[in-house]
Amino acid sequence: MLRFDRRLLLNIDWVLIMAVLVVALIGLANLYSSTHLYTNVGAPLYLKELTYYLFGAAVILLIVSIDYRVLLALNYPLYGAMILLLVVALAVGKTVGGSQRWIDLGFFRLQPSEPAKLILVVTLASYYYRKETGKGFGLLDLAVPALLTGLPFLLIAKQPDLGTALLLAFVFASMTLFVKLRWATLATLLCVGLSAIPIAWKFFLKPYQRQRVATFLNPENDPLGTGYHIIQSKIAVGSGLIFGKGYLQGTQGQLDFLPERHTDFAFSVWAEEWGFFGSALLIICYFFMILWGLNIAISARDKFGVLLAFGVVSLIFWQAFINLAMVMGLLPVVGVPLPLFSYGGSSLLTNLAGLGLLMNIRMRRYMGTS
Repeated sequence: MLRFDRRLLLNIDWVLIMAVLVVALIGLANLYSSTHLYTNVGAPLYLKELTYYLFGAAVILLIVSIDYRVLLALNYPLYGAMILLLVVALAVGKTVGGSQRWIDLGFFRLQPSEPAKLILVVTLASYYYRKETGKGFGLLDLAVPALLTGLPFLLIAKQPDLGTALLLAFVFASMTLFVKLRWATLATLLCVGLSAIPIAWKFFLKPYQRQRVATFLNPENDPLGTGYHIIQSKIAVGSGLIFGKGYLQGTQGQLDFLPERHTDFAFSVWAEEWGFFGSALLIICYFFMILWGLNIAISARDKFGVLLAFGVVSLIFWQAFINLAMVMGLLPVVGVPLPLFSYGGSSLLTNLAGLGLLMNIRMRRYMGTS
């Protein structure tokens, strides 16, 4: 299983590596800008993030050295470990900002909901690979993947972390549509989903979550309270104009008007300092990474590789889309980080592991399936 085939060296995905390096360098520069005035105890946050990147590089090397098809045998043990960690986080996890999401390991605070996203991709890819349907999936065929998604969804929503829970739902929907549904099944799911919205609003969303939606629709209604985050973010993004205010010169970020500027609203700092051109460059990097990931999925050597690559791409896409729309006021604030850009060890390592899987699939596209 750990035997390394020298032919893999000829198929190293330098294109994806370079795309990751560009986003990483931009992200680290932006993190320095947003946090260099902080007075923290211990190492500066940008140095901690650099350490996570170096550790993530080691994770990628480990992942690409093992054939991705081994995950077919490991998917359910990984899923079971994920559920166990989510339960532990709920039972004895560390509470920050009213959410109980972290397990304190001493040297590192693990957020189990982050690797849960990638493990769900592996689990769904494994299920859809094994489940062959000639005419597309029906409602009964979706019972198992819906249950596999629903359990971590509920555990993460309980923390509460609705943003990450919704990401699981989006990944499930994307991968399920990708493997082909029967038209009757698709119509039924659309009707059920639309009818469930008012029920979820009334009985499942907490008051502060309903308030976030109301704030999204009218942030000026409470500019110094619930609407403060999004108003300051829109000011930062808009004030960057065409070329930005210059590195380390953004007023919203440097003068501490913008909350969570190193995590959820990291893009707002970048947009203020580098303007439309800098923002377009970063978005193009993500767009290219997603297109390249789809190319990897298309060229994969087997169905499992196709499903796995598409699942990783959908995970990166939804994280980027939701965060960018959120900081520009196009979606409610739900606390979804921008992949490879927002500060956070668990999120960064999860996304790097996903990119490592893409490299793995790309490197083995010309090798046999046995």
